[in-house]
Amino acid sequence: MLALVREVSAQLAHCELSFLERARIDPACAQQQHRAYTTALQQLGCQLEWLAPLPQHADGVFVEDTALVMAELAVITRPGVESRRGETASVAAALAGHRPLAHITAPGSLEGGDVLRIGKTYYVGASARSNPQGIEQLARLLAPYGYRVRSVALRGCLHLKSAVTLIPPDTVVLNPQWIDAAALDARTMIEVDEREPYAANTLSLSGTTLVSSAYPLTRRRLVAAGIRTLELEVTELHKAEAALTCLSVLVE
Repeated sequence: MLALVREVSAQLAHCELSFLERARIDPACAQQQHRAYTTALQQLGCQLEWLAPLPQHADGVFVEDTALVMAELAVITRPGVESRRGETASVAAALAGHRPLAHITAPGSLEGGDVLRIGKTYYVGASARSNPQGIEQLARLLAPYGYRVRSVALRGCLHLKSAVTLIPPDTVVLNPQWIDAAALDARTMIEVDEREPYAANTLSLSGTTLVSSAYPLTRRRLVAAGIRTLELEVTELHKAEAALTCLSVLVE
C-alpha cells in the first residue's frame, strides 16, 4: 500500500471551516501529530510518498479531498471551495505514475472526504462541497468499470466521512444524527457515543483501525465488537475540521 501525504502548512490556522468555530491552532503541534500519523501508516505497512509542500495552502495537508483511487483509474476532484483548487495538480502528477487519470470539471465539484466505497458502490455525500454535477460526473466515469454511485443526504456535518466510515469487510461506524443508516448497505453498524459526534471518522489498514484519542467512549464500542484499534492524537487537526482519513490518499 502506498500512502500519499503532504506536510502541514504553517498557515493551517487559516483553514476553511464550515461547522466549527475557529480556535487557536498550534502549527508545530499539528506537525508533530501529523508525523505520528505518518509513522503509524508506515508501521501498518504503507510506503509513504510525500507530495510537494504547499505552504500557501492552509488545507493542503488534507489530501484525501483531492483524489479518488480505485484499481482501474484515479479521479482528480474539483474541491468545493476556490481556495483548495490549487491543491490538485501536485496530486495528479503523483498519481499519473500509478493510474490513468480522469477529472471532475466545472461546474461540478467533488471532495474525496464525501466519498465512501462499500463493495462496488460509491456513496457520495450531497454536501456543500460535492454538488449534483460533480456526483453525476463521477457516476459517468465509474460506470464502465461496474461501479454504482449513490448520493447520500447529510445533515450537520462537513463531509460524508465525518458521519460514517467503513471498517472492512462489512462494518460501518456512524453518527445517526448526521446520516440515515438505511441509506447504506452494511451488515454491521456501530453508532458513535452520542457525546462524541465526530468519532465516526476512522481509518482501517492491515486489520487495524486508527481512531482518534479524543473519542475514547466510541473506541470502547469498537473494541467490544472485536475490532483491533490504534489510538492517535490529532487534536490540533480536529480544530481544522479534519480527521484521520483526510490526511492521506491510499493507493493499492
